[in-house]
Amino acid sequence: MGVEDRDRKTSNSLKITEDGNSSEFTTKKQPSKRKLSVEKVKVPDIEDKDPDHEVNFDKDENLFGTFENENDSSDEDGDDQASNFDSGSEDEPIFGTSDGESEDLSFEDDSEDANESHSENDETKPNGVESSSKADDNKLKRFSKRFQNVTSISNKQDSGDGQFKTMDSNSKKAKSKKRKSTGGRFVKPDTESVLCGETEKEKSDESEDEQDTERGVGEVKDDDVMPNKIVLEKKKEYDEYEEDDTSDEEDIRNTVGNIPMNWYDDYPHVGYDWEGKKIIKPPKGDELDNFLKKMEDPNFWRTVKDPQTGQDVILCDADAELIQRLQNHKIPDSDFNEYGPWIEWFSSEVMKTPLRKFPDQKRSFIPSKDEARQVGRIVHAIKMGWIKPRVEKPKEPQFYMLWEGDDTAEHLRRIHNHIPAPKRNPPNHAESYNPPPEYLFDEKELKQWKNMKRTPSQRKVHFIPKKYASLREVPFYDRYVQERFMRCLDLYLCPRAIKMRLLIQPEDLVPKLPSPKDLQPFPTTLALVYKGHTNMVRCITVEPKGQYLASGSDDLTVKIWEVATGRCIRTIPAGGIVRSISWCPNTALSLLAVAADRKLLLINPEVGDSLVVKKTDALLEEAPEQDVLLPEKVKAAVQWEQVSAKGDEWKKGIRVVINHFKEIKQVTWHGRGDYFATVMPEGQSRSVVIHQVSKRRSQIPFNRAKGLVQCVLFHPIRPIFFVATQKNVRVYDLVKQEIVKKLLSNSKWISSIAIHPGGDNILVGTYDRKILWFDLDLSTKPYQTLRFHGHAVRGVAYHKRYPLFASSSDENCVIVSHGMVYNDLLQNPLIVPLKRMSYHEPVNDFSVFEVLFHPSQPWLFSSGADGTVRLYT
Repeated sequence: MGVEDRDRKTSNSLKITEDGNSSEFTTKKQPSKRKLSVEKVKVPDIEDKDPDHEVNFDKDENLFGTFENENDSSDEDGDDQASNFDSGSEDEPIFGTSDGESEDLSFEDDSEDANESHSENDETKPNGVESSSKADDNKLKRFSKRFQNVTSISNKQDSGDGQFKTMDSNSKKAKSKKRKSTGGRFVKPDTESVLCGETEKEKSDESEDEQDTERGVGEVKDDDVMPNKIVLEKKKEYDEYEEDDTSDEEDIRNTVGNIPMNWYDDYPHVGYDWEGKKIIKPPKGDELDNFLKKMEDPNFWRTVKDPQTGQDVILCDADAELIQRLQNHKIPDSDFNEYGPWIEWFSSEVMKTPLRKFPDQKRSFIPSKDEARQVGRIVHAIKMGWIKPRVEKPKEPQFYMLWEGDDTAEHLRRIHNHIPAPKRNPPNHAESYNPPPEYLFDEKELKQWKNMKRTPSQRKVHFIPKKYASLREVPFYDRYVQERFMRCLDLYLCPRAIKMRLLIQPEDLVPKLPSPKDLQPFPTTLALVYKGHTNMVRCITVEPKGQYLASGSDDLTVKIWEVATGRCIRTIPAGGIVRSISWCPNTALSLLAVAADRKLLLINPEVGDSLVVKKTDALLEEAPEQDVLLPEKVKAAVQWEQVSAKGDEWKKGIRVVINHFKEIKQVTWHGRGDYFATVMPEGQSRSVVIHQVSKRRSQIPFNRAKGLVQCVLFHPIRPIFFVATQKNVRVYDLVKQEIVKKLLSNSKWISSIAIHPGGDNILVGTYDRKILWFDLDLSTKPYQTLRFHGHAVRGVAYHKRYPLFASSSDENCVIVSHGMVYNDLLQNPLIVPLKRMSYHEPVNDFSVFEVLFHPSQPWLFSSGADGTVRLYT
């Protein structure tokens, strides 16, 4: 008989009243083959009992439930009682509630035994209700647990999601104080269960009770309601913390996420906080601070750095103990007993059926009789003396040499590395009986070979090559015996040694330099040619703002050019060969220092801002009063001459003339623009003179000559003065008035000098084709010696903003190189040659005299013997 047949045989009804917490289930039976047995089970009292709440289960009443909103109205009579229902949570089952006693339902089969037991129950008990088997008893116990669980759920009526309504039925009055109740089972969608019984066999495991209790109850739909069954739908919520989020991430300040923290090594911050602000890295101490912490901090050994914030974190005792146990190869948990009783996971439960379809053979677990017979035969043979053990041979006595050395002992001699004799060189083409014609001696080579009779070791070939028509015509070699004898002498008289051969790839000897494309920008092409001078241009200078260019030539003139257009703005006669020219670095003055033979001219080029031009004229128009008496040594070397404002020289732009007693080779300005120095190589102790424009006075810093001075230079930041003699560079401190160091150039003649804008590196050009890079913080010897040129180097220059330097030589070329100086003192400068440009034309073995960078752009100027100035961009 099926489940649906049982439902038709038995009709049930359920009535729920919620005037109180009491409920009653009643069951009425109709004549059928299936008998219903009910056993009363005592249920503990539940808090907040209400006697008016009852649930009746009567005949001819179908049970079905719905969830409706509170605003919905029922079509049934007003006598129906509606109870506000609150499920509490999705995981709690919904059943009827009762207080006092509850009756669980059990079902009997349609067999005769079941009928007999039912009749006996009617005779023995007044109610005629009794359980028929242990399975039914277990079922009643589980049903009681469910019933108690539902009672606690139905009491939660503070905020109900809907109303649970039942069909109208005749109200039943309680016949006794002990109300009866029976439960119906709610099932999920696609699952049907009959209210009044189950025919399937129930399992006896208590785990099923727990699963049934924890099974969730969802929403009851009107469309799915059918007689004698309730269909529920599981309503699943989305848990936002179910997948990846953990509560450990709630207190994290750094919001970068799970990324490698080494991405922030080159940044000053380590991440971002919840407000989007940068989390700055904490200050890092050096090795000395680390050592002091190690000596003073007792928690140093348990301090680690948090990669998320960069802060130091002190490990607790539990973490430290865990790390120590892991380092000692122990189990992390100290409370874990590794020698505890073994749990037999696979053999503890005896299966009712085997895993394999075929049972094992009997011989697989019974000792072999054949092997037993064979062992018995061997034992009997040993007892009878038929099998005898092998007799060990007596060991012979071993003798050794008393005074034997390591070289004579065979086992020790093999330890030493054996050096085989070198093989003879294989024969070449000259030793052939029919050599090529180029290997045969002519009369000159034969004469030279015979003249080396006294020194045969210098001969390239120890025989005279000869040519024969066939191999049969080759005579006996007369030097065969002698060569064999010499070979034998080499084998047993010459000592042998292993010569280690270094296998070095040529690519490993060349330093790995970055590509020039990665080092842009730098000048690569010729952009402009400034033409106008009639003789070689020896010197050039650029205005501090980079708008104008001045050049001095052997045609006794100084020309002012506009950089962008190449137009010559002014031509100023200098009255002599211009060997050096320099623009004042002070932007508040429009002043140009020109060295022409023995005169130094201070010229106002009258270009640029008109206010600056007028201010410069006002400053140089009148000479200030001399409040200090100049020594006779200075007066004899230098005389200041004021140019009249009404004279012709003033109209040309000349403002002040300083007469020197020797020819001036170089003029250079101090960084502030008030002092400048001149060099006279033939002046001996008065070779260097320092002038001050504001006070119109000069001074000679050195009392005696320490070499032939070639050029001088002021430090861009510190009060340091560089003096380049013919072979060395001396560094002087102007405040202490003493020499700081002496740079050794290891060259014959220094031609030019340039200093890096940072002030720690110096570039020196020499006439012996070398460029010397000095690192003042490293050593007094050159850090790098660059041999880029094949002729004398005449000019070197650094760029003020870009990591570039250039050099010019008499081989008609200008070389631009990359020279990066790092702030880290532990990292050496990076020098990479970039571009070689040859555009000047040589004249009388002279080519390019001077190179100069633009103050703000990556442009390069060069002056040459061909009378032109060229711009490279």
